[in-house]
Amino acid sequence: MPERDADLLIVGAGPVGLGIACALAARGLSVTLMDARDPAAGLDAAFDGRASAIAAGSVPVLKRAGVWSALAGDAEPIHEIRVSDGDSRMFLHFHRAELGMGPLGYMVENRFLRRALYRRAAALGGVTLLAPRRLAAMTSAGPRLRATLDDGTAVNARLAVAADGKHSATRARAGIAAHRRLYRQTAFICTVAHEFPHGGAAQERFLPGGPFAVLPLSRNRSSLVWTEHRETGDAIAALDDDRFLDAVRRRLGNGLGSLSLAGPRSRYPVERVRARRLVAPRLALAGDAARAIHPIAGQGLNLGLRDIAALADAALDAARSGLDIGGEDTLRRYERRRRADSLAMTLATDGLSRLFVAGAGPVRAARRLGLAAVNRTPALKRVFMRRAMGVAS
Repeated sequence: MPERDADLLIVGAGPVGLGIACALAARGLSVTLMDARDPAAGLDAAFDGRASAIAAGSVPVLKRAGVWSALAGDAEPIHEIRVSDGDSRMFLHFHRAELGMGPLGYMVENRFLRRALYRRAAALGGVTLLAPRRLAAMTSAGPRLRATLDDGTAVNARLAVAADGKHSATRARAGIAAHRRLYRQTAFICTVAHEFPHGGAAQERFLPGGPFAVLPLSRNRSSLVWTEHRETGDAIAALDDDRFLDAVRRRLGNGLGSLSLAGPRSRYPVERVRARRLVAPRLALAGDAARAIHPIAGQGLNLGLRDIAALADAALDAARSGLDIGGEDTLRRYERRRRADSLAMTLATDGLSRLFVAGAGPVRAARRLGLAAVNRTPALKRVFMRRAMGVAS
């Protein structure tokens, strides 16, 4: 049976798993990264229509991991955000000029993010990628854990990280329960090309079926995240491209001119997953394995990036002090730092999804007045803007 030794074993080579590998290997720790699929297979894949929002406060994490310089050219800056409730004239508007800072965030196609992270990991001598591989067993005893992969390879490490998604088999294997809620909603994701420039503006309209977000991409394109009632999802999915675009136009209006699809349409069930704990003996959860939230605020990846920062800080501080990077003190420090943010964002997005789907007249009126009140209160508005940017309030 082949044997491998590493400081860390990371299960899951998505953006969070790759990000942790880059952040820690760049500072001298050895990392074994495994995934059930080969990440290299997706590097030159055709555009799948998916993109992610990266808040301004998350950019330093990617710089620290050594990937931002390779990504910045493909990142479209967000200069302003407009939030409205249906067709109401009362809305909330954020603009970068109000804080005198750089962009509020960036939109990046997932394929570019994967490519930058994978190439950085491959360039670091401390990262070994094992893929496609599945975890067959994992036990911890004393100062190390032992993982057995489906090809018989054994990996001995001081710390394991579960970054294998919201249905994490590693989390379940460790006996960490997760609370799940399947919303009665479905999300449609695609990219549209449009006649007029978006000017770096992100729009989110709260409609009866759920949020309808249009987010700026390069070359006169925008990423569309359209959430609808599950009951109407089948009918929308059955529309041909022309009728689908007609439905988009009715919700978006004519501000971007003529529209065309610039990639495939995808459909996903909307669900919330929250792990009861973020750690177990010699194991930390990160990314969607720790929590998966409603897409209403586009903050899922940013939570994962903050996991990277917190875990890297805890592990590197322990290593510099000659302490155990997978010991209980290190893991508890990571959990303390991430627990409040993780819970707050999960509850906030869940609460917003309930609030903006509620259709009663008084509730709708209160929502609209609330958005307008925040928009007219500069101090409160700045707090919301800084929160959206992921920077200290």
